[in-house]
Amino acid sequence: MEEQEDSSCYDFIEWVGADMSAKIFMFLDNPTDLVRASAVSTSWRRFVVANGLSKQLCVRAFPEVSSIAHVIEVNDMIEPLQIRRESSLDWSRLEREHKVYAFLARGFTSFMRKDCILEAIVASSTDNYPQESIHHTLEPGDRVDHRASYWSSEGDFNPEAPEMLVYKLIANLCVITEIHIHPFQAYFQFGFPIYSAKAVRFRLGHLKPAYEFENDIKDEPSPALRFISENVVWTYTSPSFPMAQESRLQKFKLPEPALCIGGILQIELLGRVQKQEMDEKYYICVSHVQVVGRPLSPAFDVDIIDPSGKCTLKYYPDAEYCCSPIPSEGETSSSPSRFRSFTASIRGWEQMILNTLLGGGVVVGNDDSDDEIVGIA
Repeated sequence: MEEQEDSSCYDFIEWVGADMSAKIFMFLDNPTDLVRASAVSTSWRRFVVANGLSKQLCVRAFPEVSSIAHVIEVNDMIEPLQIRRESSLDWSRLEREHKVYAFLARGFTSFMRKDCILEAIVASSTDNYPQESIHHTLEPGDRVDHRASYWSSEGDFNPEAPEMLVYKLIANLCVITEIHIHPFQAYFQFGFPIYSAKAVRFRLGHLKPAYEFENDIKDEPSPALRFISENVVWTYTSPSFPMAQESRLQKFKLPEPALCIGGILQIELLGRVQKQEMDEKYYICVSHVQVVGRPLSPAFDVDIIDPSGKCTLKYYPDAEYCCSPIPSEGETSSSPSRFRSFTASIRGWEQMILNTLLGGGVVVGNDDSDDEIVGIA
């Protein structure tokens, strides 16, 4: 009787075929579930690994992942990084890629709100430098040491004249969800005019390989913008959003979270609404900019390897990698932490399962990381 029961058991992968099996597996949205499925049997694991399903999960969430040409796991920071030519049938390579992409997918789903700007690079124009520099947009308020803090464009008689602000993000891999902009209200001018733009649009991208911004061209609009035009590849462009002529932090939520590979953000300010009384020119002024999202460093980094945007994904399994839940809009740092602790414990167990099934990896940080959620209103 037992022999008959054993003979009637079939592996569904063999039963429905490879194509249908892949479609079934791809209904698993959570990377932890995909890893659990790969642990059911040897044949399931071989199927998941050989077909690169963890990478497909990442590409489905963020098509930009398809630009990754190589994966490197850096086990020793002193060990030199080398890209070896390996056969597509090399099982160790396939297993490594499965592991790295599974952790990357986990990073995508374990989201933490954070201001992702590292530094301001350049503005397309500045009326009075350095008093009205782009660097002032990193300050959370419109006054610093009792002085006005804002960026101002040069004046223009054409109300359709655009401007742009360029920033470097805190990591070469960032998932961006929202961008916040606070137009500046000139409280020292008659009528307290607000110099907002008509609309705004965002672009994400990376420098071509072997290029980097040099300090001697930063803050110099003409050479810096020429450098950007020639050496930055834009991989994402948002739709345009209307901007209100109001002195408040205006939140522009992207239609879908966007993966920035390369860490360069450009804010395009489209059109002008406010004319300055003294010279009859239109200006755009901004007091503060925030970029809300999740940096995927230090566990992950990328190297751009050719002008088309192909890159090498580097994974550092020993790096501390914090997976914190998103605080709700009404949640404050002083609110009871019982629910957050419970949610974090669930995420912690999921991460422990992922680590165990994949043979080690990133470390889950404590949930006491609300201090990292800087100034997100």
